[in-house]
Amino acid sequence: MSLFKNLYLQVLMVLAFLCISLPGFGQKKIEFGKGLNYAAKDTSFTVKFNFRFQNLMIVNYDEASDEYTSQFLVRRSRLKFGGFVFNPNIEYKAEIGLTNRDISVDREDGNGSGASRLILDAVIKWKFSKNLALWFGQTKLPGNRERVISSGSLQFVDRSLVNSRFNIDRDAGFQLRGTFKLGEVLVNPSFAFSQGEGRNITVINFGGFDYTAHVDILPLGKFTKKGDYFGSDLEREQTPKISFGFTYDYNDRAVRQGGQLGNFVIDSTGNAAAENSLSAFMADMMFKYKGLSVHSEYATKSTDKNLVSTTNLLGKSTKFFTGSGFNVQAGYLFKNNVELAFRYTTIRIDNDFSGLKDEDEITIGLSKYLVGHNLKVQTDFSRVTQPNINDAKYRFRLQVEMQL
Repeated sequence: MSLFKNLYLQVLMVLAFLCISLPGFGQKKIEFGKGLNYAAKDTSFTVKFNFRFQNLMIVNYDEASDEYTSQFLVRRSRLKFGGFVFNPNIEYKAEIGLTNRDISVDREDGNGSGASRLILDAVIKWKFSKNLALWFGQTKLPGNRERVISSGSLQFVDRSLVNSRFNIDRDAGFQLRGTFKLGEVLVNPSFAFSQGEGRNITVINFGGFDYTAHVDILPLGKFTKKGDYFGSDLEREQTPKISFGFTYDYNDRAVRQGGQLGNFVIDSTGNAAAENSLSAFMADMMFKYKGLSVHSEYATKSTDKNLVSTTNLLGKSTKFFTGSGFNVQAGYLFKNNVELAFRYTTIRIDNDFSGLKDEDEITIGLSKYLVGHNLKVQTDFSRVTQPNINDAKYRFRLQVEMQL
């Protein structure tokens, strides 16, 4: 309880600072969905503040047990800060999660810290040339498109099973990002060198480091307002636009089940179950044209020594997440800003030890965009099945998203 009291006290202090101190700044701008924007009188720095939340209702039905379950929750509630310092080529971004799901305590980490993870992003970005920028800090790795797209800019209520099973998430370290034009073709490469154990890690590095290489290729030129990184064709592209993304990630001597995510895999002696590295390959595509959008992803993750199970200090058997998955989704945005969308996802797990299962999911979504992704109502209905099992699971979700 004291943790949440301290957290909300800090939030109130930040809001008080914004309301009392910042009005003395030179330039101020307030616009719904674009946050509160302030600039110093001497133009030495800027501040942009956003607050957003998602209210969610879920109803589940399991044919095998013939049982219904339901749930209401605040899925996400976050504070975001950004801007530049000293000059416009040095930018920063910070994001804090306020809900218990965002904070999510470290699990079975072997050192007994049980630390809550409040910070999502804390990164500084230095654009040192026309085409290159160096990032330092904690933020999303340049991985699969669905993960990099903000959770507030999704086509469905939440991301697909492919993302939740195989994404590489956030990490702390360095990133080098570039953008180049070859004729009409845009090429955006990214490279990351990070700790490899996910966000908010405060102990020494258990295993090795993580190495990520990513490239986006846009053969038909750039999307309107970076539309290749938000769901639905809200900009109604007047000419066809397509982007292809490819990612390779190598987590040397990984110590968490998914590399940056999952329980820590620690053996009975207290040592990290290292000497086992995780490799991930991901490919994705985004297409948009006059309200039509198509997005697909493929991901696979494997270990180099096939270590699938060990026993940690708590006496529990823990395993690495390996396997592959494919997701494809498409939607059409009508002129009244109502969108009908369809998604198909299939997951295949390499072994039965990880606690994950082979699954196939079909989802139909219906969304109403009132102010783009900043104010929207989304619903979706899913049917989830497992191979060779007749009984299915059904899920209905209703979510309202608002970003100030």
